Amino acid sequence: MTNNDILKKLRVALQLKDTDIVHIMSLVDFKVSKSEINALYRNEDHPKYVECKDQFLRNFLNGLVIHKRGPMPAKGAPKKQ
Repeated sequence: MTNNDILKKLRVALQLKDTDIVHIMSLVDFKVSKSEINALYRNEDHPKYVECKDQFLRNFLNGLVIHKRGPMPAKGAPKKQ
């Protein structure tokens, strides 16, 4: 399974739109456009297909954690009860 397949499956499972993915990537200061995201979802035989690199998927997953859970609390900060 390629990184592109993982990204596609997460997008469908979480019902994410392109704008949602752009927002998630901005949470980890990774700038990406809608057209770059669409290139990741194309078939491998399409002329404008782009392979999803490990760095992109890693940043997406880190941004997804922030999107779902919120930012990590600062070290040394008291925990909420």
